[in-house]
Amino acid sequence: MAEQKTNVMRVLEQKKIPYIAHSYPHGDEAVDGVTVAKITGQNPAKVFKTLVAVGASKKIYVFVIPVAMELELKKAAKAVGEKSIAMLKVCKLLATTGYVRGGCSPIGMKKLYPTTYHSSIEGLDTVLVSAGRIGWQIELAPSALVQLTRGKTADIATED
Repeated sequence: MAEQKTNVMRVLEQKKIPYIAHSYPHGDEAVDGVTVAKITGQNPAKVFKTLVAVGASKKIYVFVIPVAMELELKKAAKAVGEKSIAMLKVCKLLATTGYVRGGCSPIGMKKLYPTTYHSSIEGLDTVLVSAGRIGWQIELAPSALVQLTRGKTADIATED
């Protein structure tokens, strides 16, 4: 299968950030990240999902956590200095980020939103995130990903 360049891949190439593209078979529905990790033969601790939330202030925040973990809303709110946060409704995801559920990447959103990564990312040699399309993941150095998205790390999730 010929590699289809996603916007995420174009951004990385433009910034000269090395990455490896991984594709996986899929239907039209988003598959959960743990399944994606199994299909691609990756350790779920290295495969991160991108979650979009809205704060009490109505600001948009991006949280990137290992696929086998759950975002802890109180910890996430504290990490970004909000009283509370709630997950963005799926129907608003495309308009807000330019991505669909299951293909949401922290790279190349319509705007650069404040992005927080789970602190476990710091101990990894590489990390996988969505390449911006269902069926595609990109693998890159965590430091490059955090730097590119001007992100920070915090303890924002719990084991599922």
